[in-house]
Amino acid sequence: MQPGDDRSPGGRPDPLGNVPDAVYRLDPTGRFAYLNTAAERMLGRSAEELIGRAAVDAFPALRGSLAEDQYRQVLGDGRPREFQFFYEPMSRWFEVRVFPDPGGAAVLFRDIDGRRRDDEERDSQLRGLSAVLEALPSPTVLVGPDGRILSANGAWTRSAEVLPGPAWPGRPGEDYLTAMTRGLGARAHAELTEGLRTLLSETSRSDGRTFHLDYSADSPRGTVFFHLQATRVDRDGRVVVTHTDVTDQVRAREELEWKVRHDDLTGLPNRSRLLEITDEALEASGRTGGALLMLDLDGFKTVNDSLGHQIGDELLRLVAGRLSEEIRPGDTVARLGGDQFVVLAHGCDASEAAALAFRLQTVFALPFQVGEITVPLSASIGVAVARPEVRDAHHLLSDADAAMFAAKSSGRDRVHLFSPSLREAARWRLEVATKLRGDAIDQLVVHYQPVVRLDTGEIDGVEALVRWQHPERGLLPPDTFLSVAEETGQIIPITRWLLRETTRKAAEWAAQGLWLRMSVNVSARHFSAETLVRDVRVALQQSGLPADQLVLELTETSVAEDPTRAEDQLSVLRSFGVRVAIDDFGTGWSSLAQLFSLPIGTLKIDRSLLAAAERVAVGDTGAVLAAIVGLTRTLGIRSVAEGIETPDHLRMVRAAGCDLAQGWLLGHPMPADRLLSWVREVQQAGGDLCALAVAGRAVPAHR
Repeated sequence: MQPGDDRSPGGRPDPLGNVPDAVYRLDPTGRFAYLNTAAERMLGRSAEELIGRAAVDAFPALRGSLAEDQYRQVLGDGRPREFQFFYEPMSRWFEVRVFPDPGGAAVLFRDIDGRRRDDEERDSQLRGLSAVLEALPSPTVLVGPDGRILSANGAWTRSAEVLPGPAWPGRPGEDYLTAMTRGLGARAHAELTEGLRTLLSETSRSDGRTFHLDYSADSPRGTVFFHLQATRVDRDGRVVVTHTDVTDQVRAREELEWKVRHDDLTGLPNRSRLLEITDEALEASGRTGGALLMLDLDGFKTVNDSLGHQIGDELLRLVAGRLSEEIRPGDTVARLGGDQFVVLAHGCDASEAAALAFRLQTVFALPFQVGEITVPLSASIGVAVARPEVRDAHHLLSDADAAMFAAKSSGRDRVHLFSPSLREAARWRLEVATKLRGDAIDQLVVHYQPVVRLDTGEIDGVEALVRWQHPERGLLPPDTFLSVAEETGQIIPITRWLLRETTRKAAEWAAQGLWLRMSVNVSARHFSAETLVRDVRVALQQSGLPADQLVLELTETSVAEDPTRAEDQLSVLRSFGVRVAIDDFGTGWSSLAQLFSLPIGTLKIDRSLLAAAERVAVGDTGAVLAAIVGLTRTLGIRSVAEGIETPDHLRMVRAAGCDLAQGWLLGHPMPADRLLSWVREVQQAGGDLCALAVAGRAVPAHR
């Protein structure tokens, strides 16, 4: 019989001739009794050569082998055996099945060398990958082409300690996506399923493709965050999936994002966050039905400078707390920085916003307690209500700022509602602030108003009043730009320039025989900067003007903001001869005891007190003023009556005993080049300016 023939050795048809697996039969002595065609082909021997021969004789390498041992066990217990066997002469692996039969045993075997070596190679690769996975610090699994977990590292197993059970980790052999249903929400699991199946299914594409997913899971220590990366590692379709715990990074990023949008000191939303939520509110309400209320604490800088920044910071925290408690549910308090707060009020019209502003003022009704220190505070509040033409949050905030400035300018503890006219005022303030930092100081000029002795009518001195010779707007009075200079701090270089200019001019007049005491207004800002003493010394030294010919005028309000700092600097100035005057007395409602404790030499009585005296002292208009003048005279302080505009005013202040006076009746402010000729004209007319004024013969300031 030739190999491949489908007939038996006896010439009968072979029923197993077409079976692909090799089949042979051994008798009880281990001799070949039958071989099919596949067996002949696989063993490389024909049936005629092998039938009747002992297998161990025909193939000596079988003697004492696993195959012989298994065959004898089958004969012994009658139970079938299945095993894999490496036949050394062929250097190949075979899969063998031995079945007992009445005449010995039937053997089926097939060549599995290629499959076995592929499996060993895969197992080797798997062991190598598993070793690599084990070295990774993050929970990692190797997923096979069928989606089942082939291997997992120790970090994956240990992750069960930080996740609630039953959560992943899944175990080797378990379907990975099924395991992940225990740790992921439905949406994240759907994304993972789609991404992983894409990696597993597209076998035609190259390895190295990745899929990323960020997700969170609940754990006993709170929410934990993971970054998942799945990478296709070979053409067989295996995928490495790494779960990196990024909780610390997420928390740090969230904290940084929070800090970017919030104020470090109070924890309130900052300007950036306020603009975001205001834009959201405007969008949601169709740009109507909301308001911004800007609060600026009155005199807080003085409190901060005098009591220290630590107490100032605590005050700001206390203010933030009170405002947060007072606002309506759903509204927001933010801090812009410094001493400015903003309230975003939802769904309110102008009247409701104004009512809320007045309610917020009650926050400051009681003083604030910082340790053992009690600090009274108030706030100026600007209100801007959203309107259809307000396009964004910046616009609305600008309106609120303009309203707040108007409230601040009208006095402390005020509420002001925005109106379109304020926008033009805001633009002007911006222009002023910009130009004052530029070349505007070169456009400033000084006008001088005479100060007259009431006993003789002689000119005692002048008050320097700064003006701005604007190139487009003409000559501007001080109230149009000095408040902005005060706010921006430019008042200090302006005052420094004014001291140099006026002392130089007074020295120049003195050299021509005209001795006029020069009065210059000084801002409270100069006390905070602590350069006032130096600036005055420099101006006097450069001009050569005697110190007693200079009078520094300060409002009682500015002195009251920081009396200790004011007293220290004024005492130094007083020590080398400079005179100090309190201007606008009667408008600041300061403590007389506090005021008169300062080293002042002159008290200037404001025109408003003069008008009040006229109204209340009918029949005896000098009585109120006389009381004030009597007090100043007792303290050795000279008195100056301001705002003398009529002969009645002049008679009243003379009767009250005032020492000096100034006002339009006696002389308007005038440029320096006009003042000298004006004084000579007065002297030629007799020199008694009071008599000339009462007689209607006053010399005009302008000609």
